[in-house]
Amino acid sequence: MACGFLLTAAPFLPSQRNEVSGLMGHLRSSFHGKVGYKHSSLRREFSSPRGGRIVVESVLGRKVQKKETVTPDPDYRVPIVLLGIAGGLAYTDNLLPAAPVGLLGLLLLFQTTRVRFVFDDEALEVKVGDQLEDSGENVFVGGKNRWKYSTFVNWELWWPSFPILVYFKETQTKPEGQVHFFPVIFDGKQLYDVMVERAGPSKTSGPK
Repeated sequence: MACGFLLTAAPFLPSQRNEVSGLMGHLRSSFHGKVGYKHSSLRREFSSPRGGRIVVESVLGRKVQKKETVTPDPDYRVPIVLLGIAGGLAYTDNLLPAAPVGLLGLLLLFQTTRVRFVFDDEALEVKVGDQLEDSGENVFVGGKNRWKYSTFVNWELWWPSFPILVYFKETQTKPEGQVHFFPVIFDGKQLYDVMVERAGPSKTSGPK
């Protein structure tokens, strides 16, 4: 609720009486008892002890401020670590585990360049590209990759010291709740802060 308060002083005029009038709009009524208000302001006039007249007007109204859209910056640490592990395994002739770890690292490296988490005023949405294009339907559970904060049951970021996975459960996809896991290919601190602000507190602490 915002309140505007205007105080103006008119030139001094001789007066021997105080004038106080309150206006809450033009009151209209009919024989059927209907009442309406045209204005929502309060205006008072009164004379000063020295003969001047002061006009006081206050206006009450509701002001709704939307939250800004937040898009956490990309973070390449997780794919780089995976590629480093794959390189170490290959160097020690452990080619069998090196292959899937390396492929996962390459996939996440590619996704980091294009996938974005966009937090607008009412929902989290997954978008792609620098132009933040629609990512289409979720290939695993169906439906649009957009979930309202009001449907979030809980969420966590693993692990706070080095976040690699974000988890959340929502009831928008299905009433009993749908679980989602995403690799943290964004700035972990930015992601944690905006999740706390929009979706409420988490059981885990934020990145340092």
